[in-house]
Amino acid sequence: MATIHDLLETRGKQHALDFGLDRDIVEAASAYMSDEENGLGFIYSGWAQCALPHRRLKPSEPWQMASDRVRLIIQPGIKPVGQTGELAHVGVPFGAHGRLILLFLQTEAIRTNSREIELGKSLRQWMKRIGISPSGSAARSVKDQAERISRCRLSFHINDGKGANALVNQAIVDGALFIDEPNCRSGSTSIEVAKLSEGYYEQLRKHPVPVHEAAVRAISNNSAALDVYVWLAYRLHVLQGRKLVTWSALKAQFGSGYKELFHFKAKWQKPLSLALAVYPDARVEITDEGVILMPSPAPVKPKRISA
Repeated sequence: MATIHDLLETRGKQHALDFGLDRDIVEAASAYMSDEENGLGFIYSGWAQCALPHRRLKPSEPWQMASDRVRLIIQPGIKPVGQTGELAHVGVPFGAHGRLILLFLQTEAIRTNSREIELGKSLRQWMKRIGISPSGSAARSVKDQAERISRCRLSFHINDGKGANALVNQAIVDGALFIDEPNCRSGSTSIEVAKLSEGYYEQLRKHPVPVHEAAVRAISNNSAALDVYVWLAYRLHVLQGRKLVTWSALKAQFGSGYKELFHFKAKWQKPLSLALAVYPDARVEITDEGVILMPSPAPVKPKRISA
């Protein structure tokens, strides 16, 4: 992806568009390069190997996926509804907003060295901070995803040859993220404090993956690109040599929604290109057999992680 970054730096965005490059990729690279904030984000390494679903599942449907070393299982939570208090499934979190909320919670926990996270006085302030436009539909989506995160339980099963399990049947947070304000004229919701569960917080502290918040903001509306970016941030800087990841292996990790391999192969290259647009130092080559990963600098320099 050096070409697009070189074009933007030397000739500008319009020239890159005139050159025939994909507009979404040009916009993502341009947004990343022009973002003057140098904030860091952190995410548990398990999410670099397995991810949330991209689309809404049935409320009672669990989610599972597996990569070479990790299997993720998410069980949807339940809540009482109506005057009778009948229990109903909430559904598992999904999509870009679910990922951004998780990233925000984990980033704040690492930054403050505490599993208690101050979320701010209003939903609007929080949404703006994590890069979501505070429109009506976005506000409803964030509230829905937050409730799903609050109520679900997950397991990360690690296959390291020793039968180790990182997280089994754990809540992500203790208690709900939102408190209703019935007297608020706008019908909005006040956000106070979230608290990561102890088990989840301990794994996050042991295995954090640092990412650029500017990169996340630039692709924040594309859940598939977010997954690829986190995966590359986790994999590339620890490689000792070239590593081929076959299309079959990539489909198992990123393409559970595709029936046929050729459909996945055609569609997944766009999220990959978006991720590379916000990771200029990444060295990746697409081949007929799969994707070749090459040793690359981390997206966040080590000296900045400790700052």
